[in-house]
Amino acid sequence: MAVSEAPEHRPVMLEQAIEAMHPRPHGIYVDGTFGRGGHAMALLSRLDNSACLWLVDKDPEAIALAQARHGDDPRCQILQADFADLGPHLRAAGLAGQVMGILLDLGVSSPQLDTPARGFSFLREGPLDMRMNNLTGETAAEWLAGVDERTLVSVLRDYGEERFARRIARAICRARDQGQLPETTTGLAELIATAVPRSEPGRHPATRSFQAIRIHLNDELGALDRVLGDICDLLGPGGRLVVISFHSLEDRRVKRFINRHSQVGDLPPGAGRVPPEKQPRLRRIGKALQADDLEIHSNPRARSATLRVAERLP
Repeated sequence: MAVSEAPEHRPVMLEQAIEAMHPRPHGIYVDGTFGRGGHAMALLSRLDNSACLWLVDKDPEAIALAQARHGDDPRCQILQADFADLGPHLRAAGLAGQVMGILLDLGVSSPQLDTPARGFSFLREGPLDMRMNNLTGETAAEWLAGVDERTLVSVLRDYGEERFARRIARAICRARDQGQLPETTTGLAELIATAVPRSEPGRHPATRSFQAIRIHLNDELGALDRVLGDICDLLGPGGRLVVISFHSLEDRRVKRFINRHSQVGDLPPGAGRVPPEKQPRLRRIGKALQADDLEIHSNPRARSATLRVAERLP
């Protein structure tokens, strides 16, 4: 596969994420969202020859780039997979309870957004694809061609927090019934815009709908829930989870997960001591971080980023 370099790609909150990982030179680490490799490159600069870094991504283009850059580095283990499946892969490798850091940079990457053929952006005309792994699964066009109106309303409302979900779903289904369903990203964006009576200042009317369809197609929230469910078993004592999220649906899940595992579990009345299975498994490290003004100015995508960190307790 041809590798498409993205020289202008800037990883979000790079320094904060690497510092939050608190990397040990000889540790085992996982970059669960390799993307275009900015975080991985910075992390590798902090690791010695005895370390191991798993480079994981579901996007074939990202994996091709990882192979081109790091395929000859004995420290790197390259895996094309959804980060939701980290648990089974790391257990199979005998690494459960030994990983010292897991980084998740959630959502769609800038190179994916900037490539019209991937169909993520309504600002660039391209096919209605939106798959993070564009070699498998249903495209946005295929899904819209068959989805019923009630389901479409639910997706737009639940994953896009779109208050005009019913109007938009009705417009899409009407266009489909008339044989006029758009086949391109810009065409769908125009259709959505006609259905929205008023838009938010500074936000395109199709923003929330495109986010919702993308999240649904890629099962992004389900994948996040599955990987979080394995985190405590994968991290070793002192190992850290670092998550960068870009919208409230993701961030709420991460926040609740860290809070839940940072507290003593429910105890029966009169319990004199906390049994081991009720002990906290994580320690929250600091408060949620946002990108500073300087980074936002040079990299506008960082504006919505939130970074959270937790550390595995013994």
